[in-house]
Amino acid sequence: MLTRSIAQSLNVNRAAPGAFGPVEPFFGLTGHAGLIGTEFTYRKDEEIYGEDEPAGYVYQVVRGAGRTYKLLSDGRRQIGAFHLPGDVFGLESSTKHRLAAEAIIDSTVRLVKRRSLEQAAGTDVRVAHKLWTMTADDLKRAEEHILLLGRKSAMERVANFLLEMDRRLTVAGTMALPMCRRDIGDYLGLTLETVSRALSQLNDEGVLGFSGARQIVLRNRQRLRNMDV
Repeated sequence: MLTRSIAQSLNVNRAAPGAFGPVEPFFGLTGHAGLIGTEFTYRKDEEIYGEDEPAGYVYQVVRGAGRTYKLLSDGRRQIGAFHLPGDVFGLESSTKHRLAAEAIIDSTVRLVKRRSLEQAAGTDVRVAHKLWTMTADDLKRAEEHILLLGRKSAMERVANFLLEMDRRLTVAGTMALPMCRRDIGDYLGLTLETVSRALSQLNDEGVLGFSGARQIVLRNRQRLRNMDV
């Protein structure tokens, strides 16, 4: 919820660069073509925006992590995506958000007005190309997620997730996951117990090791790739 976050963030300083270095503002678009980005902080599990709320802004994670999700009619939660530093989200084809968004951990998020982006895209081919690229990437990720949920076994889903997070999060050989196992289950369409069993099995087989509650070291990436068929 934007108004709540603005009220809590008026005196917050700009986020310091994290393990991945400074996040380029909207791929270098802010400050270009008159675009202005504003940063706000959100506490762990705080709502960034709700499902069906007006999609007046586009968001980028500067520090921390977020999740977009939908609550199903039976009360279950389906997470559509995890958003890590540098990721842009909340860009909609309609005037309302299809999913809700929350901060997974304490996070800093940069906001740009959607109308400003659209106006800049109408006059600047560089901005238009970036928006097209973002939209195409979102569609690709959604298609891959549908395939994962519909055609892969539980172990294949977990292997796919670990390889994805390895590409996006591993620093100095260690993958520090911001999300909990329940989040992982809701993303993969699995129960918490199934995720825990799969990770324990991979640990027993020497495919991965744990250096902390959410810190994972992959010891055999090829085995994971063979599982992710």
